[in-house]
Amino acid sequence: MDHTVLALLAAGMLAAAFLYASVGHGGASAYLAALALAGVAPPEMRPIALALNILVSAMGSYKFWRAGHFRWRLFWPFAVVSIPLAYVGGSLTLPGHWYKALVGVVLVYAAWQLWLSGRRGDEMRELRDPPLPAAMAIGAGLGLLSGLTGVGGGIFLSPILLMLGWAGTKQTSAVASLFILVNSLAGIGAIFTRHGVALPPYVAVLAIAVLAGGWLGGEYGSRRFANPIIRRMLAVVLAMAGAKMAFI
Repeated sequence: MDHTVLALLAAGMLAAAFLYASVGHGGASAYLAALALAGVAPPEMRPIALALNILVSAMGSYKFWRAGHFRWRLFWPFAVVSIPLAYVGGSLTLPGHWYKALVGVVLVYAAWQLWLSGRRGDEMRELRDPPLPAAMAIGAGLGLLSGLTGVGGGIFLSPILLMLGWAGTKQTSAVASLFILVNSLAGIGAIFTRHGVALPPYVAVLAIAVLAGGWLGGEYGSRRFANPIIRRMLAVVLAMAGAKMAFI
């Protein structure tokens, strides 16, 4: 990869990791968008996004747990089914045009959620635990989608938890972060063991960038909310990349 493109890609991923980690996400949707705009081949995109997702979500999980926001009772019903299905999804390889279309839809959805969250405040409803069957069914679907696309599923889980009153904002971030971590580990494990895919050397540069952004974002987000203006700027980028993947 050209050095200038790599430098721009690393800078963009550092910013994305900061933003996503601040709300308990790993940033895979933004990494996929950046990789798509940089012209990276689809077979390389999924393992790269999952690898970077693991680094950022691990850091975020620790920081939100340390701040006292994590709830095991809220996490395990979603994760117990999502982990094996993320492995199944990671072991499957979609045809190139199907993969691009699916990722494009995921990116557009992520853009929509980020745009909405730019004007969303703290929760204003009484919280209740999710019904076990519903949580496991949702976890199953998100796990499979995670493995197939290279996202951790947090961009889908977070709005569900908030809209249904199953978690507060900080609890949602804490649970989503670990949910992303375990699904990303399962997905990339399947890719490596079933397909023998190796990460390209330039991923080391991207890893350093997202670690820096993830550390700062997790520290910031575990104590306050991310800037809504930055969220909306990133939403525009994701929408553009999603349209490029899905329709071009």
